[in-house]
Amino acid sequence: MQYKIYEIEDSRDNADLMVNETVFHNANGYIGIRSNYEEGYPAGYDSIRGSYINGFYDIADMKQAERLYGLVEDKQAMLNVADTQTIYLTIDGEQFGISEGTVLSSKRWLDMEAGITGRRVHWRSPSGKELEINIRRMTSFQELSLFTIDYSVKALNFSGLLKFDSRHVGKVTNYSNANDPRVAQESKHYLQPVAGQLEDGVSYLLSRTSKSALTVCTGVAHRLSVHKDGGDEIQKTILTQKAAFDQEHCASFIAEVLVKEQESVTLTKYSIFCDSIRHGDCLAAAKQKMEAVLSVPLSVYYKAQGEYLKEFWGNCFLEITGEDDLTEAVNYNMYQLIQSVGKDEYCNIAAKGLSGEGYEGHYFWDTEMYIQPFFNLTEPGITKNLISFRNSTLEQARENARILGHKKGILYPWRTIMGVECSGYFPSGTAAYHINGDIAYSIIAYYLATKDLDFIADKGAEIIFETARLWLDVGNYHQGSFLINEVTGPDEYTCMVNNNYYTNAAAQYNLRWAVKFYQLLKEAGKLQKLADKLALSEAEIEEFHQAAERMYLPYDEALGINPQDDSFLQKKVWDLANTPAEHFPLLLHYHPLYLYRHQVCKQADTVLAHFIFEDAQSLETIRKSFDYYEKVTTHDSSLSTCIFSIVAAKLGLVDKAYEYFGDSAKLDLFNTHKNTKDGIHTANMGGTFMAIVYGFAGLRIKESGIYFAPVIPKNWKAYRFQINYEDSQIRVEVNEKESIFTLIRGTEKVIKVCGREYRLNDKLIVKNC
Repeated sequence: MQYKIYEIEDSRDNADLMVNETVFHNANGYIGIRSNYEEGYPAGYDSIRGSYINGFYDIADMKQAERLYGLVEDKQAMLNVADTQTIYLTIDGEQFGISEGTVLSSKRWLDMEAGITGRRVHWRSPSGKELEINIRRMTSFQELSLFTIDYSVKALNFSGLLKFDSRHVGKVTNYSNANDPRVAQESKHYLQPVAGQLEDGVSYLLSRTSKSALTVCTGVAHRLSVHKDGGDEIQKTILTQKAAFDQEHCASFIAEVLVKEQESVTLTKYSIFCDSIRHGDCLAAAKQKMEAVLSVPLSVYYKAQGEYLKEFWGNCFLEITGEDDLTEAVNYNMYQLIQSVGKDEYCNIAAKGLSGEGYEGHYFWDTEMYIQPFFNLTEPGITKNLISFRNSTLEQARENARILGHKKGILYPWRTIMGVECSGYFPSGTAAYHINGDIAYSIIAYYLATKDLDFIADKGAEIIFETARLWLDVGNYHQGSFLINEVTGPDEYTCMVNNNYYTNAAAQYNLRWAVKFYQLLKEAGKLQKLADKLALSEAEIEEFHQAAERMYLPYDEALGINPQDDSFLQKKVWDLANTPAEHFPLLLHYHPLYLYRHQVCKQADTVLAHFIFEDAQSLETIRKSFDYYEKVTTHDSSLSTCIFSIVAAKLGLVDKAYEYFGDSAKLDLFNTHKNTKDGIHTANMGGTFMAIVYGFAGLRIKESGIYFAPVIPKNWKAYRFQINYEDSQIRVEVNEKESIFTLIRGTEKVIKVCGREYRLNDKLIVKNC
């Protein structure tokens, strides 16, 4: 399928190069490698040259101007752990590079079925020698520690001496930009050299973090082969092949080979990454993994990569007929999600995945609200890993709650890597208590999609009960209503408010499901062990019930909407129409207090609540709220347009839903927010999937069953996708007149389409809503 291959003409513009470093990065959920040129860039060019390990971090100072109690004074930061990308190429003494000689053509490509990226360069040296360079890169889904580069050089019009100089650099820093609050403000050497070893031509560099006491080992090996006219490998004399260390925690491998016209020389570079979070002795683990990798041809890993992705695409098939570029964009987004998401309980999925250093590799609520919905329906085993990560940081969440003054319950950090709060600005960070409701919501959503009560008993229920406890402690009763004061909702342009509608609705949902899970686990005989551990009583469950029933959800009678909070409607409305285009995003041009005093939203807040807690309000209230908040929302956040698309589709505003969807789907491929250089926007990528499946197809999975309400944009002829639900897989195809539901595997299901109930045991055709 052609839309699984993305190819562009490469650009030499520095800004474009930095975007392409992100767009064509390689990752597998454990390691991520930016798509930097192996040979580097001309002097004066900016670049984010990075290789990252998910969950691997050091501690950085974050001093507060005023040392008030409980304020965060240090943070975790994802590290650039090594540079194993660098390969210098010379031809009879002339060095290959985009600023040397003439680039006759240059392309980059991504094959999302094979799981590899590449560059194709036709280059002429200053003396007229022409080369064709083909480079393939892979981060293996089978062996998560493995990154490979296949670097092939074909002599087109000459015979001569090729020299490869491949580097393994352990002394690296993170990127910094003092003018952008989304990345680190200064570069720092987080890693300290520990040891370097050379065994049978394989280099190993061991480094330790400066404060977190973690170690990382990278290993690099090389293999050289020569082919004629793309045929079988031929015997060739390699004049020089040696590896060595220098004093800068760097190893080099140099190979020289005589090549004849039309012959190709391929240098295959193997890199292994291991860390002490997952391995007691990461040097020994790296050696063991390298030995195993080198014992089989690289083709074995290429084949395994394709098989892994064949299964992945089989689970998340999605296609739009009528707009191939949108199909390409959506498939690109889904591919980036499987590249970015952690594959074990030691990590999660960062806001930028493993593609760059934006937000310093931190995990946010993005995971639960925008990314897990995708994996719930396609790869629920990955959702279990993500929930397991939150479970593994329960103690840190308990400690965080105590720091904030709460005697019971847990409070998850707004941004983190290892479970401790990293937000230095508490009004738009720690005060976002809705993170608890978000995590609880994701666990409930996993249960509704799978009915996996065993996992809830094992990993999910403790989180549900402990987050419910926190709401009782943070809230209070006033005049018969349960209120939650001094919190921040999803909208980061409105902070420290009373009764944020989204937060209160999330708390209500959390509390109600704490009661339900208590009963479900009790009936299944799976409750007692956990109840004893938490000292959970029937009386406390009744408290949960009462707080949920009496939860205050703001409502304005005159406007017929749910106010974002108690004071939102009292503020002056921001004049978005007359705000200069160059002043967006507002957070980079206006003081936070100035923003807080206006009716202006960075992103969907109440509108998001109307999507995920839609049964809390009438359709008319949702419609009026949507109309109101649309006028005051900037969509400065990448999390916003996909949600507006979903709610617009629910309201029958299909053209508007389509407009919002297009903005969302192409965000990274077209760099519409002008910051893709810092990394992809993983939450938005999950949101584009949601906009099709939850938006246009109207999917909802509730306690009462599975629902669809399909509509189709007029630009499309049809769209198709498939999902997993309980023990079944269902394919959905929506065309201009009807919807076709096919049970691919599993047991018969009762589904509700456009308000009517049907039994799906083979194929079902229903007219669109």
